[in-house]
Amino acid sequence: MTRLFGTDGVRGLANGLITAELSLELAQAAAVVLGHRAVEGGRRPTAVIARDPRISGDFIAAAVGAGLASCGVDVYDAGVLPTPAAAYLVADLDADFGVMISASHNEAPDNGIKFLARGGKKLDDALEKAIEAELKEPRLRPVGGDVGRIQRFADAEDRYIVHLLQTLPHRLDGIKVVLDCAHGAASGCSPEVFANAGADIVVIGADPDGNNINDGYGSTHLEKLQAAVLENGAHLGIAHDGDADRCLAVDHEGTVVDGDQIMAVMAVAMKDAGKLVEDTLVATVMSNLGLKIALRNAGIIIKETAVGDRYVLEGMRDGGFSLGGEQSGHVIFAQYATTGDGVLTGLQLAAQVAGTGRSLKDLAGVMTKLPQVLINVRGVDRAAVNSDEGVQAAVRTAQGVLGETGRVLLRPSGTEPVVRVMVEAADMETAQRIADELAAIVEDRLALEPVA
Repeated sequence: MTRLFGTDGVRGLANGLITAELSLELAQAAAVVLGHRAVEGGRRPTAVIARDPRISGDFIAAAVGAGLASCGVDVYDAGVLPTPAAAYLVADLDADFGVMISASHNEAPDNGIKFLARGGKKLDDALEKAIEAELKEPRLRPVGGDVGRIQRFADAEDRYIVHLLQTLPHRLDGIKVVLDCAHGAASGCSPEVFANAGADIVVIGADPDGNNINDGYGSTHLEKLQAAVLENGAHLGIAHDGDADRCLAVDHEGTVVDGDQIMAVMAVAMKDAGKLVEDTLVATVMSNLGLKIALRNAGIIIKETAVGDRYVLEGMRDGGFSLGGEQSGHVIFAQYATTGDGVLTGLQLAAQVAGTGRSLKDLAGVMTKLPQVLINVRGVDRAAVNSDEGVQAAVRTAQGVLGETGRVLLRPSGTEPVVRVMVEAADMETAQRIADELAAIVEDRLALEPVA
């Protein structure tokens, strides 16, 4: 069997890869690996299920719930909530594990299944492999009173909202914030949190109908947020993705503030407050070189990891660090969350604006982004990108041309069938030229044979 799990759970076309049958079977396998094997004393395991509002979530959640209950797991159905809310609730309820049904920033026809271990932590590779291996084993078939029960987790959203508000250092009175909820999982809770925190809010992209998630709104489509910030004279705008584990921002002039810049703002603020453990930020190899330069000047160390917030989390746990994240907007505050949380990140960023009296543009000015070009090369053998000598020779040549003023990174995507070619340089023209050249070489050398 081809490995099911990517960098963030199992994801694909609903009723294509993510069928009701696979959802049921994955749930049954997880019931054994994360439930019965991990539970001591013979008690019945418990699990939390949540989902984003895409239409296929209905049948997938039903299949997952059925799979868990059929294997003797008691299920708390939290309904539509962000991924970080599911993670928080697993810990808050002291459940044995959780399941989040979402395809994050993907379009509505896709969906996915993400498992959370006890404490709301993302799974490591060993647990994912164990779940895949369990798919080949006979299913548990408890009968009578040993089957699981499914009940509605009625106060799930309220618990999460209270938790978020308790993280704020002070209220957000006096600032206007535009919230773009991507017609996704944060459409209910994000506006309520910001309003309760005292912000004057304008809300867009918060009318999910099951098919419009991420459609022209959210962190992958920032144009409407930029326009709304300018139109409403807001201090800043906050954009979530479909499952709200990301946050990107827009300053009062309509300029995008990405995850690297958000991390720079928060790292400096936390260092100044004595809350940045060992003055270290954990970030991935995809973070802009400008972030490294800015934080080095601020006396902050960067620990690099592979791409994916699970690897950032592992790096944070290994060193006991307090802040980490990705350029894409996954930002992790270890004091408050076990995963990236877009609503939490937006709150903390807005609190910096409210508390300092400085604009987001001014705060984000701590970092100067180097021009960066990212090209997704499709239809190629992504597994060969790190072993093909011709490709690697081209990378070495390009890095030699850039020297210390830039860098090259070629990476096979963990969620899509593409190779990502990323080039940073002192100027955009050089970055674009070298990225185009490398993309052409990757396409030429690694092209897949057409299917007959």
